[in-house]
Amino acid sequence: MNFQKMSAYIGLVLGSCLLTAQTPTQAFTFKTNYDAALTGSDKAKGDILLQSVELEDGTVLEDFTLVTGARIKYNDEYVGSNSGAASADIGDQATTGIRVEDAAPEDVVAVLNNKNLNNIIDTEENGTAEIDLFFENAVDNIFLWERGKNSQLDIQAIDAEGNAIGQLVQLGSSAEWANAGYRIDTQEISGSQSVGAIGINISEFDVMGPIVGVRVSSYGKSYNGPDWKLMGSIADIPEPSAVLGLLAAGGAMLKARRRHTTQD
Repeated sequence: MNFQKMSAYIGLVLGSCLLTAQTPTQAFTFKTNYDAALTGSDKAKGDILLQSVELEDGTVLEDFTLVTGARIKYNDEYVGSNSGAASADIGDQATTGIRVEDAAPEDVVAVLNNKNLNNIIDTEENGTAEIDLFFENAVDNIFLWERGKNSQLDIQAIDAEGNAIGQLVQLGSSAEWANAGYRIDTQEISGSQSVGAIGINISEFDVMGPIVGVRVSSYGKSYNGPDWKLMGSIADIPEPSAVLGLLAAGGAMLKARRRHTTQD
């Protein structure tokens, strides 16, 4: 590792330590509804397409917003074999998505811009990566899946410029996440593994209103190489006319209050 990369790595780790002084996240569980392209022993190797998620209160969500932009802030250099950190992985017999070892930003987008849960970002066990992701629409919930249920990652809200906002959320070990109800067998591994699922409401980021992107991070051996898929639910944002109406109503109330104060 050259000096520049080492400095960047140290900065990432120190930055992570500074941001972790917080209470644990109150994440939520959900049921994953999907269609599998294959059956039997091949089921884990083919496309597993997300159809909807069912929340704890019975609400079913079918409309998701996907990642349309990515910025790799840091990713261990790939020099062959099991080096590097985050790459693009896909099921042994899957047809939706890509497999790229030395992933560029456009490869990250290609993986996260489809609903195939068997096309994931694969992170090497000792790898360090920080990736900024931007959604097509503003989101109010993040849905995450992790292959293997044996890793951890951090997630933070970012603004349209990629600046971190709110508080860092450390999700802890995916062994404690809910079972997603399916297994996947990708080209990076030799057999199928179970998948964990977790949901994060944007209130956990301590931000005001919907967000446009998130930063997903993992830092070396202690994070054990999370292998993940991520989507968001489309936030319910008032139409511009409705916002203008609220502003007009607020202005009218302010004027009336001022008149009343003057008369008094």
